[in-house]
Parts: sequence; C-alpha cells; structure tokens
Amino acid sequence: MEISIIAENTGGVLNPVTAQIISAAKMFEGDITVVCPGGFGAEEVAKISGVGKVVSVEGDCFSDFDGLAWCRAIDSVVTGEILLSSSSNFGREIISILAAMREIPAIQDITELTKEMIFTRPVLSGKAIEKLKISGPCAFTIRANIFPAAESDGNANISIINKSSEVGISVKEAISKANEKLDVSEAEIIISGGRGMGSPENFAHLYEISEVVGAAVGASRAAVDTWEEIPHSMQVGQTGKTVTPKLYVAVGISGAIQHLAGMRTSKYIVAINKDSEAPIFGVADYGIVANWEDALPILKDELEKLALD
Repeated sequence: MEISIIAENTGGVLNPVTAQIISAAKMFEGDITVVCPGGFGAEEVAKISGVGKVVSVEGDCFSDFDGLAWCRAIDSVVTGEILLSSSSNFGREIISILAAMREIPAIQDITELTKEMIFTRPVLSGKAIEKLKISGPCAFTIRANIFPAAESDGNANISIINKSSEVGISVKEAISKANEKLDVSEAEIIISGGRGMGSPENFAHLYEISEVVGAAVGASRAAVDTWEEIPHSMQVGQTGKTVTPKLYVAVGISGAIQHLAGMRTSKYIVAINKDSEAPIFGVADYGIVANWEDALPILKDELEKLALD
C-alpha cells in the first residue's frame, strides 16, 4: 500500500501537525511518501521516522496559496492509494481538490482511525459521532493533537521536482546540488537522451556538453529503436548497459521500466522533461519540467563552471 501525505507549512515553516499525521499513517504499514508543496520543510520531513521518501515540488505557483494551482502542480507526484493531510483550512482544501481529481471519497476531521480503515469523526457540530469503514482508495484529513508526533530519527531521500517557469534557476539549482555531492575530478558523469530530443541530430547538443566535463553520452531504448543514427552501444537500460555513475542526466527520457533498471543506482540523477508526469521524475533526485531546448544551454554553462571549480 502506498500512502501520500501532503505536508503543511505555516509561513514557510513546517507545521508540527505533519509529524502527527505521519505517526497516524504508520499504522497502515505501507510505504509513506511526503509531498512538500513549495519545498517548504522538506529537510525536516526527511528526518521524521517512518517516512520512506520526500518529494519537494518547487515552482513559481507556490509564492501565494492557490489550492487548485498547488494541486495541479503536485498532482503527478501524489501517487498513494491513501492521501492524508491536516484538518486545517489548508489541508481540507488540498485534500478535497485532490480527491475530486481522482474521483475518490474525501473524509474530513478524523479523530480516530484503525488499520482496518475504520474512521471516526464528529458531525452536526460535534453533537454526534460518525463511524465509517472505507474500502479502496480514499483521502482524509486528521485533526491536530490527536496522534503523538513521530520521532525525528529518520533519514529519507529527498527528490526535487522543479516546475518553475524560470528554467535557468531550475538548472542552476540542480547542478549546485549535484556539486554538493560530487568531486568532479573523480566523477563519472553520463548524459543520456531519449526520443524527446526530437531527432538524432539534436544529440549533438549532448556531445557538446559531454566534452565540457568528460562525460559519456547515452541513450534510451526508444531513441535507439527509433533512429538508426543512435547505435545500440549507447543504450542504457535492461537490454543495454547498466550504469552507476556519480551523476546521470536524463534529457527527454520518459523513464520506462527498462531504462530505469539500467540507471536508477546512479548516485545523483537529474531529469529534464517537458512532461511533468514522466515516470523518470519518480527516481530523479532533481527534476526539471522544461523543454530540452531551453534547459541544455544553461546546463552547459553551469557544468562549465563546475568543471573550473
């Protein structure tokens, strides 16, 4: 069972209720992913016990709260069968919209729950108590201070998906974060292209970038199968080469299972794709939602700076 929790922040600071929701979610014994709209509190969430993965979704839309805009931005990474958030104005709105998008039930103001999916909540202004048993996917909010906060002894991985309209900022941040993890003098770097590159001639842009840092150029199976100019020797994936570089940059690659099997053990993965729902973002440490034509020139400039450091 997959569980997605939408973290709540107050003035850009993680609200303590998030740790309480994580504590409640642990009773379902599923894989817990916490989605942080705007990236607020992602590093704190990663330290909370029970969290399997943190997805930090960043972008221009998070500067001011707009429930519909926020839900559209995070929709593709909220993949759980069970969705949770706090029973605040924020949580109620987010959960209601996400539930409507998925056409699943939304239950507000939970005060008790069991792993058998039995929910208790007050109704009629607290004059009565309602118990519900749910089977199948659902979304709900939990009142604050009902469950104890989970301990802060975790160390979950943080994936960053950047949907900013300013591509330059996205690329610079991605390479800056890669630099924190890499020693470029020793790094093994691969930049791979997929069918999203549009034509085999456009792989020339990848070769230009590869020369900057001595990287190898790879390709997805879709690119190899589509264009004769892209040889099988470049293919990364289950039926190609399995690679474990320090930095793997995937450009225009959707992220089919076959490809992911060949590169998901890379130390740091940066994905550039115009499709925000591309599966590649599920394994990327940093995802940039953009056209490759906009992103690659900036990527080249940033890697040149990285190589000179």
